[in-house]
Amino acid sequence: QLQLAESGGGLVQPGGSLRLSCVASGFTLDYHAIAWFRQAPGKEREGASCIKTRDGSTYYLDSVKGRFTISRDNAKNTVYLQMNSLNPEDTAVYYCAAGAGCYSDYLRYDYWGQGTQVTVSS
Repeated sequence: QLQLAESGGGLVQPGGSLRLSCVASGFTLDYHAIAWFRQAPGKEREGASCIKTRDGSTYYLDSVKGRFTISRDNAKNTVYLQMNSLNPEDTAVYYCAAGAGCYSDYLRYDYWGQGTQVTVSS
């Protein structure tokens, strides 16, 4: 069974950091792209970052560039999202998703994790 599982969310103060993990099971990451989407209450789901796991190409939402770093460990079938300098606008449920490529349209992804809550608050 193909599954994605996120972890690493939590409550952090503004300016703090978190690292999210997305572990894939039932398939290998080698020929997929993994994206991190986020959805805040009352807002649309938006893509924060994406990595093509075969060649390592990365993409970022403008508002997270310079603060978030996506990486992968293909041997562990895991993709990470290092989030630094967090601010309250980053508060959302973060989901990882697997697809054939990096797309801004979340409907183009085939597999999704259950999500992990990130709350940035003092």
